[in-house]
Amino acid sequence: MARTLDLERAKDSMKKVNRILDDGKLSEDWKDKYAGYVETLPATIVNCGLGQAAATLLAASKKKDGKFENDPHYRLYEDLQDWLCRGFTEAPYQGADKLMQAITAGDRHSYIHARVEALKWLEWHKKLAVAYLKKQKEGDPS
Repeated sequence: MARTLDLERAKDSMKKVNRILDDGKLSEDWKDKYAGYVETLPATIVNCGLGQAAATLLAASKKKDGKFENDPHYRLYEDLQDWLCRGFTEAPYQGADKLMQAITAGDRHSYIHARVEALKWLEWHKKLAVAYLKKQKEGDPS
């Protein structure tokens, strides 16, 4: 049975959430911050554009010795990059190494496709990240 693209989005998102859950080095605060960034990313993309949103994630990422650390901003950038640049025909930037380079070198059609695809992937990723990674607030009955 063939999987729909929407199911592929869900599978990819769950894989990324599980990778975070299985990483014993990541604190609950780190996971909570990551989920918070996932929650706000769709609105940032809608309001500012995919390129600006991706650049903001990179700018907010912590660097050490010129390399990005294991920072929740950067992990989200990498997760988004992984989905948009994967090696499948449906990927807007199929096979590209770096999302920002693909955005800045690509055409308008690819950019619009990437924006739509990012928002559709984030529908799943937001729900799963909040469900599995977000800390429950004190006094929250759920």
